[in-house]
Amino acid sequence: MPRRLFISAIVLLCSAIFPVRSQVPGKGAPVPAWREGWLDLHHINTGRGNVAYYIFPDGTTLLFDAGEQDPSDERTHSARNSVIRPSDSKRAYEWIVHYIKQVAPRQRKSVINYAILSHFHEDHMGSWYNTAPRAAKADYVLTGITGIAEMIPVEILLDRGYPLYNHPVDMKSPAFEERLKTNPASYRYWKTMNNYFSFIKLREKEKLITSNLQAGSRTQIRMKYDSGRYRDFFVRNVKSNGRIWTGKDTTTTEQFTMFRRDDQSTFPTENALSQVITINYGNFRYYTGGDIPGNINYGQPAWMDMETPVAKAIGAVDIATMDHHGNRDALNEFMVKTLRPRVWIEQVWSSDHPGHEVLIRATTPFLYEGPRDIFATNMLQPNKDVIGSLIDRSYKSQQGHILVRVAPGGGSYYVIILDDSVETLKVKEVFGPYETSRK
Repeated sequence: MPRRLFISAIVLLCSAIFPVRSQVPGKGAPVPAWREGWLDLHHINTGRGNVAYYIFPDGTTLLFDAGEQDPSDERTHSARNSVIRPSDSKRAYEWIVHYIKQVAPRQRKSVINYAILSHFHEDHMGSWYNTAPRAAKADYVLTGITGIAEMIPVEILLDRGYPLYNHPVDMKSPAFEERLKTNPASYRYWKTMNNYFSFIKLREKEKLITSNLQAGSRTQIRMKYDSGRYRDFFVRNVKSNGRIWTGKDTTTTEQFTMFRRDDQSTFPTENALSQVITINYGNFRYYTGGDIPGNINYGQPAWMDMETPVAKAIGAVDIATMDHHGNRDALNEFMVKTLRPRVWIEQVWSSDHPGHEVLIRATTPFLYEGPRDIFATNMLQPNKDVIGSLIDRSYKSQQGHILVRVAPGGGSYYVIILDDSVETLKVKEVFGPYETSRK
């Protein structure tokens, strides 16, 4: 037997002998470290936006989004928004780093192999703000992805705009700045993007590889340490900007066929440009899609529905994160009945998450049969006041970091809720095992 196959067999044997008992802790215990062969999907709750950190079976790591909202914004501290977790003693990006350093593979704590920004909104990439600390070597501030990369080097960064950042508008042009100057919130967006461009310019000199996500590919993101051992694991790039995988081979189609640079009515929204991936391990499939919309607003063209073509390409999944945090423009009927996940994960920071009608679609048996469990990183009291008892009836957990731990081979998984009110990662609840539903 070849040495690599022999080692793989030993790993799987050990996983069978010391399975879940060693990897799935009891309530109140510290979370056990990731082990080779397992897939860990961490949904980190800082209360300031979306962050997910994934550890592949060979120890390769992927950061998906790095949200950090402006702490000086009046809304950030209103009852509409969640509070920072676990406390305001650190900034959001520092809490993200603190979390990652606790759970990263022991031999890889000093590096993030891949980072993806689903799109250019502050709750997914970090916001410029006046009091943000400055980087040690350059003229940009530390927030979200720029702050994380200051403390843990990022090897490969994949966004939707590199290298020109000109879709649907040229975000580096003086005209773009001039257009946004009239509104303080819009001008902060320009400063956020300008800050990000300064970050990339310096970091690329220090070996950061920046690229755009290639829709359709299942090889752009790959295991870096032992790609041959876990051949049933891969990441599928489903969507970037308007380019969407068809579900066959690596072929894609363009959703924004009506786009014209001289007609703003044809411009997609930033949310609609979000990047989408699935993570696949054996029969296990996990979906995450940033803020793509599925329910178009009055007056918007039909092609603004991103969820329908994405769902057609993907099909059924075991776990789906709720698009746009479960906001009202997301989770259309076709998406829900096509993905039909056993587990929904909702990354919440606002009292708009979820929309009442979204929760109805996610829970109704008329769109797909069978049980489904919903987990939220936060649940705000204003939303509970409006929606009422449906929230308590629908959610298995309403507060905490959410760790999905997938067993070697992808045949089963657990959902582990970690206490987000303390700095150390203590287990609040454990759900599962769930058996992989796709055969």
